[in-house]
Amino acid sequence: MDSISMAVPRATILGVIGPSGAGKTTTIRVLTGAVHPTVGEVRVLGDDPRRFHRATREQIGYMPQLFVLYPDLAARENVDVIGSLFGLLWRRRRQRTREVLELVDLWDARDRSASQLSGGMQRRLELACALVHDPQLLFLDEPTAGLDPLLRQSVWNELRRLRDDGRTLFVTTQHVGEAEYCDAVALISEGRLVALAPPEELRRQALGGDVIEVETEAPLDLRRLPPIPGVLSVRHRGARELLFVAAEAGAATPDIIGAIETAGGQVTASREYRPSFDEVFTLLVERHRQVLGVGSNGS
Repeated sequence: MDSISMAVPRATILGVIGPSGAGKTTTIRVLTGAVHPTVGEVRVLGDDPRRFHRATREQIGYMPQLFVLYPDLAARENVDVIGSLFGLLWRRRRQRTREVLELVDLWDARDRSASQLSGGMQRRLELACALVHDPQLLFLDEPTAGLDPLLRQSVWNELRRLRDDGRTLFVTTQHVGEAEYCDAVALISEGRLVALAPPEELRRQALGGDVIEVETEAPLDLRRLPPIPGVLSVRHRGARELLFVAAEAGAATPDIIGAIETAGGQVTASREYRPSFDEVFTLLVERHRQVLGVGSNGS
């Protein structure tokens, strides 16, 4: 990790996205106090993770990347053990065990040993254990790893429900498309913070603004276009297809169409271009490497 600086507001899902080895897990380990930073300062719920007060630690839930629960214990027993470690009394543990297992759709499998659960069910069991003591801050290290698309969607629905209940979630993932589900996204590459912004703002950063695709009836000479308010650049992407970069797509599109008609062209279609987050991630990482003077295959 190098020069990472971020602040996460309450009741927010922060997605930390990057390839394997980018530093996502190390970041979580520093924030939970498992690893101490060599320089810099970290505050979690106002406390230094190296010296967490007990009351602060009880407000934190952690779901590790690897399965670390007791394989021979039943699902409900695993949750009960974690609850006891946080000091929950028996009656409260029994209540919370049922609540969190129902929450992750494992109540019907409560008596099955953890080793008999599928990989997806084990991930959901770990999430239940992270929630049993009702924490306000959750660190989830790749909670959707190994899950099929339907289960990934189900997990994210639950994470957003937790956010809506006022919890703060710090979620790492290798699935770049999951950035869509987050309130803010931190892109990390090679231990450095590449960008930190809401998903739509990251799209704008990657492309330099909003991008409008315009198709014309016949090829158009760009030199005939008059100046267009709010348009930053324009280029061809085919004989009859133009790409406009604008400060704001909604405001610029009518002016773009009018300018094309003034130049003697006819618009047959127009739409705002929304790149996938794979493309956004690639563009931002490559730009960051260029700034650092690192080649695309460098480390």
